[in-house]
Amino acid sequence: MKHCLTIAGSDSSGGAGIQADLKAFSANGVFGMSVITAITAQNTQGVLAVEDVSSSIIAHQIEAIFDDIRVDAIKIGMVSRPETIEIIAQTLKKYPLPPLILDPVMISKSGYNLLQPKAQKALMELLVPMATLITPNLPEAEVMVGYKIDTVALMKRAAEDLHKLGCRHVLVKGGHLEEDATDVLFDGEMFSFLHVKRLATKHTHGTGCTLSSAIAANMAQGMCVQKAVEVAKAYITEVITHGFALGKGVGPVHHFYTLYEKAGIKE
Repeated sequence: MKHCLTIAGSDSSGGAGIQADLKAFSANGVFGMSVITAITAQNTQGVLAVEDVSSSIIAHQIEAIFDDIRVDAIKIGMVSRPETIEIIAQTLKKYPLPPLILDPVMISKSGYNLLQPKAQKALMELLVPMATLITPNLPEAEVMVGYKIDTVALMKRAAEDLHKLGCRHVLVKGGHLEEDATDVLFDGEMFSFLHVKRLATKHTHGTGCTLSSAIAANMAQGMCVQKAVEVAKAYITEVITHGFALGKGVGPVHHFYTLYEKAGIKE
């Protein structure tokens, strides 16, 4: 079995962050491990508070994994402080890196700032150049490139500009477009477009975390970036389709829908 490591924040409601990453790893056939960077108090209605984990314990978590267990792919999610970003980059550079998927988590669906403004520069200078693939949504890409993105043409321009930061591939996600969702994948030379009809559901908590983790799981199993993204896109479309109500707000996607269906477990 292949092994994937997520470096991200914890979501106490279980729909996003570390919890979503581990579910997506399991659903896509790999063993999941975690390095927790922050603890959030959140539910389906929003993020209430965040407490960052110390740089020291972040480094020790990474070392504990790499010194003992083979890591076949890494997904990095919420890294809210410059100190967190710096210690992750510094510690990972001690080891031969497998494919690294960076999901530049910046703002929660409820509008909570999950990446401190002063950390944006550190993210782009230290972690983006280490990434095999980065997966920003439109608001995140806009922060990173400094201009509005509201068309596929501008998504292509943004992908080119983000690629110049040093990552090998860029996936600009189009879920925030007004029409149907189109994602743009760029490898430095060629563009690929992944188009799906917009799904009529509000239960989309954890979609970004889940997609990037599914891509990491696919790459850990030997898929190229293009194939890994295509398979992960099909997976995220299915789990969004079967997202469900939980609590009073935005419910999570259903990470294990196919497995539940095969087992005869009713929702």
